[in-house]
Amino acid sequence: MTVSHTLETSGLVAGYGATTIVDGVDLVVPTGRISVIVGANACGKSTLLKTISRLLAPRSGAVLLDGRRIDELPTRELARTLGLLPQQPIAPEGIAVADLVGRGRHPHQKLFRSWSTEDEIAVAEALEVTGVADLADRSVDELSGGQRQRVWIAMALAQETDVLLLDEPTTFLDVTHQIEVLDLLTDLNRRRGTTIVMVLHDINLAARYADHLFALRAGRLVADGAPSDVVTRELIAEVFDLDAMVIPDPVSGTPLVLPRGRHHVLSSPVRTVPAGA
Repeated sequence: MTVSHTLETSGLVAGYGATTIVDGVDLVVPTGRISVIVGANACGKSTLLKTISRLLAPRSGAVLLDGRRIDELPTRELARTLGLLPQQPIAPEGIAVADLVGRGRHPHQKLFRSWSTEDEIAVAEALEVTGVADLADRSVDELSGGQRQRVWIAMALAQETDVLLLDEPTTFLDVTHQIEVLDLLTDLNRRRGTTIVMVLHDINLAARYADHLFALRAGRLVADGAPSDVVTRELIAEVFDLDAMVIPDPVSGTPLVLPRGRHHVLSSPVRTVPAGA
């Protein structure tokens, strides 16, 4: 099991140039749980995650890890606790899968220290858990989108951090691979107790897989809590400017958002048949 850590933001303001994207966000990430940041395009989801991970310096406010500002933590110490999988990571041309995954061990290696047995075990376990052990000698360039995403997650796992941040890990994946990646992250959370924070575009997948949701609108946190408490018709209208029905997902029981458009809307609701009828 992983070590428990507290991760929170206080009055966080961040942006690019003269533009403020994240505006006064206070949040506390539940330890050992899966949290998902949701919201419309350009609402600040990725900017918030980048600031939490220290890729982007805040203009004001702070990100606190175990009560300490992350901008004051030594880089190697932070990398041993907090891992990040960015939205579109780029692998060196021609690099083999095992070599890329092995790069996740860098925070644990001291200067002039040779590759250790611990490193070998961590990489082998990461390859096995993500289902890419048979691809270890293949070039990352040759892999499908779903396979590459698994390899990147394997690299993050090899880093053996207690907190893992992922920016849209299902982007560009078909629905089968989206479910596989989210199931894999759920397995990791349940088996190791890893605290996971990720950005997802699909509100229904977010509601199904998250223990906790953070909903953003225009850079501000407008709601957070369990999906059953957060995902309501009113919240969807406020955050996404979308008229929608919210019903229980027949598969998971979590909230399911059914958008209304201008077309293909029945004049009267469909009569639902109880399960087993």
